[in-house]
Amino acid sequence: MGKTLGFALALPMLSILAVGSCPQASAQGGAPVTVFENVRIFDGKSSSLSAPSHVLIRGNIIERISTTPIPTDRRADTKIISGGGRTLMPGLIDAHWHAMLIRVTPMQAFGDVGYNNLVAGAEATDTLMRGFTTVRDVGGPVFGLKQAIDEGIVKGPRIYPSGAMITITSGHGDFRQLTDLPRTIGGMLTRMEKLGGAMVADSPDEVRVRAREQLMQGASQVKLTAGGGVSSPFSPLDVTTFTEPELRAAVEAAENWGTYVAAHAFTPAAIRRSIDAGVKCIEHATLMDDATAKLLAEKNIWVSMQPLPEALRLGFPEGSVQRAKADEIWPGIARSYDLAKKYKLKTAWGTDVLFSRALAQQQGAILASLTRWYTPAEALIMATSTNAELLSMSGKRNPYPGQLGVVEPGAFADLLLVEGNPLENISIIADPSKNFLVIMKDGQIYKDTLPK
Repeated sequence: MGKTLGFALALPMLSILAVGSCPQASAQGGAPVTVFENVRIFDGKSSSLSAPSHVLIRGNIIERISTTPIPTDRRADTKIISGGGRTLMPGLIDAHWHAMLIRVTPMQAFGDVGYNNLVAGAEATDTLMRGFTTVRDVGGPVFGLKQAIDEGIVKGPRIYPSGAMITITSGHGDFRQLTDLPRTIGGMLTRMEKLGGAMVADSPDEVRVRAREQLMQGASQVKLTAGGGVSSPFSPLDVTTFTEPELRAAVEAAENWGTYVAAHAFTPAAIRRSIDAGVKCIEHATLMDDATAKLLAEKNIWVSMQPLPEALRLGFPEGSVQRAKADEIWPGIARSYDLAKKYKLKTAWGTDVLFSRALAQQQGAILASLTRWYTPAEALIMATSTNAELLSMSGKRNPYPGQLGVVEPGAFADLLLVEGNPLENISIIADPSKNFLVIMKDGQIYKDTLPK
């Protein structure tokens, strides 16, 4: 009887874990219908807008696009949105986001969990209201926030979670204090690790365990820090952190689950070791040289890059270790984009904002700054269909199987109705409160400020 009772008690828990973990498209005949009439479409792939068109959405799926009016049954729940010739485009995707680490300070990040989740929920809502309907979260305890968004408790973007960053002792992401040393392998976890912000792993076996733990919690990809970083106090930029066997352990664990490893790496040495270990996506690559860029192209490896704003560098106190490292990194931003273009690297875009609500509010402006290297169309394609292609590498670990980042039949209805033509004037997206008149995610309207 005890065993039966135990099994019965376990069933509700299994049900709770399953909620929101793999939403399915609900394009069913009886689903609510929305029609955008008289819009010009940026489809996420083209360099020009379509002719005036009409778009029918059933449930959360784009069902039909036509240059002639689309007849509907005009049910009571059918919603007609008159676009007035405005631009309809895919929701934006940020491929390098840290949802739990934006509004808090570094000290607060290790503080009260309830407070941090509430703050992150508020930031998630603001992220959606900036037109970002999807983010790839590359480090932080974001699983609970993702579940709350998927269940409709909190308004926010789709989240592709990595869970805790996996790092080594003194690696980027190791925010412990010197008083936490020495570390005993298999010993007590520190506050940073208990919260799931980052996990320290100093052997292939430890890396394998930590990677599997993130996958168990629902990670769509695994994030390791393969080289030094700017924000971590004890992580010099030039240091190559994980050994190749350690990196391979994470790659093997991820590939066993049908997904991939993304590795933070600035320097040629860190990038090359990651490539040799089987990593499929390099985060940053800011200090890569010509030979390394050429190797990335030959191996067909993704680079997830960020046109970091000057305000982020200046946010580190003058004279601090972090400011000195930022000063070293920033000149490499332009060169890395030049190399990405030269070798036609598979390039994703993200922001990498940490500990600054003010900078997060510049999310669209940071995207617009890509026009230093790309046309407005190229920049917007990168932040829609190209980023969606990167997200799809998570395979069966994809929490939202379906098409993202495009406006075409069969794709998810993640859409923005925009005042003006962002392919001609990309600065439009830097003022979402004014220029994004309708924001739709998963077929649901979260903002509608069209004149009535």
